[in-house]
Amino acid sequence: METLYLFMLIALAILAMADLIVGVSNDAVNFLNSAIGSKALSFRTIMIIASFGVAAGAVFSSGLMEVARKGIFNPEMFVFSEIMIVFMAVMITDILLLDFFNTFGLPTSTTVSIVFELLGAAVAIALIKIYTGNVNESLVDFINISKATQIIFGILLSVVIAFTIGALVQYISRLFLSFHYKELPKWTGALFGGVALTSITYFILIKGLKGTPFANVTFDFLHGETINQFMASQLMTTIVICLFFWLILSLLTVYFIRWDIYKIIIGVGTFSLALAFAGNDLVNFIGVPIAAWQSYKAWMTSGVSAETFNMGILSAKVATPTLLLLFAGLIMVLTLWFSTKAKQVVKTTLDLSRQEKTRERFKANAASRSIVRGFISARAAVEKSLPKKYKHIISKQFSSVEIEEIIEKKGDLPAFDNIRASINLTVAAVLISIATSYKLPLSTTYVTFMVAMGTSLADRAWGADSAVYRVAGVLNVIGGWFLTAFIAFTACGVMASLIFLGGIYAILFLLIGAAFILYRNFKRHKVTSELMEREDKLYLIETGSVQSLIVESASNISKMMSRANQIYINNIHGLATQNLDILKKNKKNVHSLTDEIELLRDELFYFIKEIDESNRAASNFYINLISCLENINQSLDYITQASHKHVNNNHKNLKYTQIKELKETQVDLEGLFNEIKFTFDVKEFNQIAHILPVKQQLFENISSKIDHQISRTKKDESSPKNTNLFFSFLIETKDLITATLNLVELYYLQYNSSVKPLNLKDNSSTEEN
Repeated sequence: METLYLFMLIALAILAMADLIVGVSNDAVNFLNSAIGSKALSFRTIMIIASFGVAAGAVFSSGLMEVARKGIFNPEMFVFSEIMIVFMAVMITDILLLDFFNTFGLPTSTTVSIVFELLGAAVAIALIKIYTGNVNESLVDFINISKATQIIFGILLSVVIAFTIGALVQYISRLFLSFHYKELPKWTGALFGGVALTSITYFILIKGLKGTPFANVTFDFLHGETINQFMASQLMTTIVICLFFWLILSLLTVYFIRWDIYKIIIGVGTFSLALAFAGNDLVNFIGVPIAAWQSYKAWMTSGVSAETFNMGILSAKVATPTLLLLFAGLIMVLTLWFSTKAKQVVKTTLDLSRQEKTRERFKANAASRSIVRGFISARAAVEKSLPKKYKHIISKQFSSVEIEEIIEKKGDLPAFDNIRASINLTVAAVLISIATSYKLPLSTTYVTFMVAMGTSLADRAWGADSAVYRVAGVLNVIGGWFLTAFIAFTACGVMASLIFLGGIYAILFLLIGAAFILYRNFKRHKVTSELMEREDKLYLIETGSVQSLIVESASNISKMMSRANQIYINNIHGLATQNLDILKKNKKNVHSLTDEIELLRDELFYFIKEIDESNRAASNFYINLISCLENINQSLDYITQASHKHVNNNHKNLKYTQIKELKETQVDLEGLFNEIKFTFDVKEFNQIAHILPVKQQLFENISSKIDHQISRTKKDESSPKNTNLFFSFLIETKDLITATLNLVELYYLQYNSSVKPLNLKDNSSTEEN
């Protein structure tokens, strides 16, 4: 029996390290998004600051198992054997749940997940004890129902208050500072810096230090009071002193040292949130294994059997050894630097709050459309009641950077400016501080995310072209938060029940299953990351002339031909072998190609804006180029959808003669695609003249095959589905050939070998076209 629990303890230790990695990957969004989004500091500098914050937070961590201390369940109602089952189920569930959210790049709350996992496992074990007749108590005696209710209330409070306050503060700040804040007198920046840095200092004192062991130690410079006592009695005095100190320092900084005060705010704010995260949330990841370890030690010295040893000792505060905290802090810092999933979670928040255009990740839905329409109506009503004078002032203050300035810095655009980044950090810090002082269970993740969304709305980042997608994204994330609680509670309850009933065999099964899922998600994420950076991906083009555009886009056409050829081959192979997996993968490839072409189209506006008026022909060429690519993709999409539908619905296989004729067509197309690819690889555009005449021959071959199928249909064809698919495949192939040759003809007609390609950055001459 002792061996079993030792094995469980070792498994929990390994799970704790894994949980640290997946937990930090998700919570990194809390303290990284503002600094990364503003690009006020280099990425390396941001990571160094965050690393110091996390390390300091780990060193000054309270070292207390916060979740157990809050009494999610009553430990005296359980024995050692049962509590180890609860802890094992919690850790397995927590890793899988957080990794699931990380894989999809969605931020969630590690506190809420661990709380509801403890609750779910405890409820499951309690119900088993009740229904097996081992106890006389009811479920209410085992579980602290009020704590779960308080957490749910905290979620709602976080969402509403953080969004509202963030939007209000950002609106007022922008009203006074505008988007052109760099043109204002220096004292305005100093005043803003003084207030912001004071707020962040208050946050560090309340949230970052108040729960640490140092907060309860007496200090001579505080006249024998502890930090907690001093903060309770001299709070206003502390705030006034800090405000005066930071105002003076900010004035010295902007007038004499000439540093950017907003960068200082962003750096200090990032450090403070990272410190608070590690100092207070670290135990969410290692608290359960530490409690299991200390429970194991207490049981070993008791001499009592695991089935009778009462776990009332967990009601007291459970201290965590400093070395373990330092080790955990090291893992957190390394995860910050190397986790690609952490960057993906950060990207979700940045995309939803980006000031300028971005590739929208979420689809619009009925709820987001209704919310946007309601907001537009409310805004119109408010603006109608305002005098023209005030509307003009507001419009002027909210006028963003001109498009020409955006294009000038294109390729390295921040998601938002330093004002919004500073307010994101400051408002989040203040709200979390106030919640902590009043013991309200606000989630750090929820506060930081919703503040960012509120400031985005106030800054008019959600324009007419993006509002429904951004709102849909926010709703998806919020829905995921509530889903976290439900999944954590249910899944952990199921796992605890399985372990209780299956013992060591269930534990081994769940551990192996969890390892397999984590490995599969890792491989899938790795493949996805590689696909995003693969060589055959279509890239954005920046040129200033038709000839430059022809040369620079040649590699795109070569890649397009290669991918079109492979998609066409896979369709025929999938139909011939009835291989649904190949056809499913082909659908994904077409979808990826569609997204890339859509991204090129999204760039059309900015491409036209940056082209000189004298090179208008380049804009026309770009428009026609995208249109041809879309036509090719539409034909591939139709063929792929039809092929997948046929096999997926288990229709009759295509006959040998049909597959043979499709294969012949595929060989013809492969020759066409390869010839075009070679021509564009070597950039011998004059050779296109030898490619264009092949269209007639290809059409005649396809028409001949259609005639053969008509004859077969009249004589012996018995499957209407096969016939329809065959005809559709060949007819759409003709459209594919037409779109492909229209594309190469566009290059042939526009190419002029006597004109030297001109890059946009070379303004010394202009092209005549």
